[in-house]
Amino acid sequence: MNPQLVSIFQLEYRALRPRAPMPPIDIRFYRFTGLNTTIRLREGHLKVHLSDLLEGAPENVLHAIAHILLAKLYRKPIEAVHSARYRRFASSESVMKQTERIRQTRGRKRISTAKGAHYDLDEVFDALNMRFFYGLLGKPQLTWSEHSARRTLGHYDAAHNTIMVSKVFDRKNTPRFAIEYLMYHEMLHLKHPVKVRGGRRCVHPREFQAEEKLFPELELAKAYLKTL
Repeated sequence: MNPQLVSIFQLEYRALRPRAPMPPIDIRFYRFTGLNTTIRLREGHLKVHLSDLLEGAPENVLHAIAHILLAKLYRKPIEAVHSARYRRFASSESVMKQTERIRQTRGRKRISTAKGAHYDLDEVFDALNMRFFYGLLGKPQLTWSEHSARRTLGHYDAAHNTIMVSKVFDRKNTPRFAIEYLMYHEMLHLKHPVKVRGGRRCVHPREFQAEEKLFPELELAKAYLKTL
């Protein structure tokens, strides 16, 4: 356990809770697949788990992390200076690249199959690629989800270059325009990678939004997705 890190958490604890007794603090680094951080209070002890990607992070960033975790745990307001500092660190080009590399090497991606009972994702992708992208968009790994998820209907995973679509769409009564729109949306993520502007991640930049409006059945598709 790093004594300097414990001292940082103690300082931030005292700033947030000036009169409360100082609990023992146990801080350990773990080989997470991203910038994961957790904090728990167990039998009067604070247990903190930090991603090993944060080893060697600047001291002011570690102070920001300690403040944010403790403020969340004790339901205190998070100071804007700390949240902005951590956001700038996490969205910096070097950290984002390192995080992507770690996700590629440590993360596991469950790949099922692109060919479903009623829809073939390869066929849907190829048709949309010719229709909207002149056939120039490189095809990522395509897969149906293992379960019929209704909260995450689809997503593009840049670390594994994979588009996953929820199995809930692989039904006889699913209108073609609905699955086409969902695939088109994820293909736009492939074309327009996440950008960082002013320390914030921009997932749907203006170019993305403009191209999304080109989908003819946009409103019909969105209305159908809401029913799910």
